[in-house]
Amino acid sequence: MDKPTHLIEYETMLLGRHRPSVFLRAEREGGHLDRSAYTLLSRIGLEGPMSIGQLSEAFGLDASTLNRQTSAMLRAGLVERIPDPDGGIARKFRITAEGERCLNDERAANIRSLERVLADWTPEEVAAFAACLQRFNTDIERLAGKPWPRP
Repeated sequence: MDKPTHLIEYETMLLGRHRPSVFLRAEREGGHLDRSAYTLLSRIGLEGPMSIGQLSEAFGLDASTLNRQTSAMLRAGLVERIPDPDGGIARKFRITAEGERCLNDERAANIRSLERVLADWTPEEVAAFAACLQRFNTDIERLAGKPWPRP
C-alpha cells in the first residue's frame, strides 16, 4: 500500500464491510429496509415515479433484478404501480406514504449511527469528509455516465 490509491481501495472495501455493523439494525424500532429498497426508494423519492426501464437505466441493472426488487417493495406496501403521469404506456412505481415513512425512518437511523461514529470529529472535519465523499461519488457517476440526483 505504497500509493494513496491503494489505501483508498482498501478503505472503501472496509467501508462496505463495516456498513451493516455501523448502521446497527438492532437499535431500530420495527423493521428495516434492505439496501436495495433503501436505494430504490431514495431514487424514486428524488425523481418521482419511475418505470422499470428508467430504473434499469439509472441503476445499470437488468429488468429481472428490478422486477424482483420492486415486487418485494409492492408486497411490503412501499411503492404502488400507477399509470405514467406523462401519458406513456409503461406503468411507473410511486413511493407510498408507508414507503416515505420507512425511508425517512431508515435515513434518520442511518444519520444517528453516523453521528455516533463522527462524535469525536470537529464540524470542519465532518464537512471536509462530506465534501470529499460527494466529489468521489460525483466523479464515479461522471465516468459511468449515470449522475445521481441530489436534494
